[in-house]
Amino acid sequence: MLHKLTTADKLILKSTYSIVDGIAAMFGKHVEVVLHSLDSDNPSIIKIANGHVTGRGIGAPITNLALEKLKTDSDVSTPYFTRTEKGELLRSVTSIIRNEDGTPIALLCINSNLDVPMNNFFMDLFPQTNQLTASPETFAKDSIEMLTDSIAKIQHDVFEDETIAVSRRVRTIVERLHHQGAFNIKDAIQITANILNVSKDSVYRYLRKFK
Repeated sequence: MLHKLTTADKLILKSTYSIVDGIAAMFGKHVEVVLHSLDSDNPSIIKIANGHVTGRGIGAPITNLALEKLKTDSDVSTPYFTRTEKGELLRSVTSIIRNEDGTPIALLCINSNLDVPMNNFFMDLFPQTNQLTASPETFAKDSIEMLTDSIAKIQHDVFEDETIAVSRRVRTIVERLHHQGAFNIKDAIQITANILNVSKDSVYRYLRKFK
């Protein structure tokens, strides 16, 4: 299942480096994330996060078990269990990355250390403070809800900022919404005008100044 990677294949793999770092950042230092290249010239690790879990680094050879996963019918393995040289139990999942022709070019492996005390594991997942009273991200069900929430947050910030004159509040809100790209949403101008209790013409007038 190994083959010589093309330049296009290598560019695909390079674009997944941030995915490796993102998964590791999400689940913390006790979860190792590994990208194995399937290049026949050098089938090895080309990107790794939290390599201390298994003691490996870039250039380490691909494992025999990882290669076995290529023989299955699924691009995502069922979770499986292994042990490190230290005897620590890992729960792992391996996913196949394919190029535009459908040829496997890499394996993305996630290894979670199950022997870490649960309190240590969860310390990486939860805020280190109890001060998180409001979510910085809203999971809106549609674009209108997202827009309404954005307006409410910006409106709150502007009204709380004493350095912004009352006469410039609406202009400032519209300007910030404009920089967020909010007015690309259908009916955004009318919705903004309704919430801010101003006319559509007022919103249009401000927008013309920002464009």
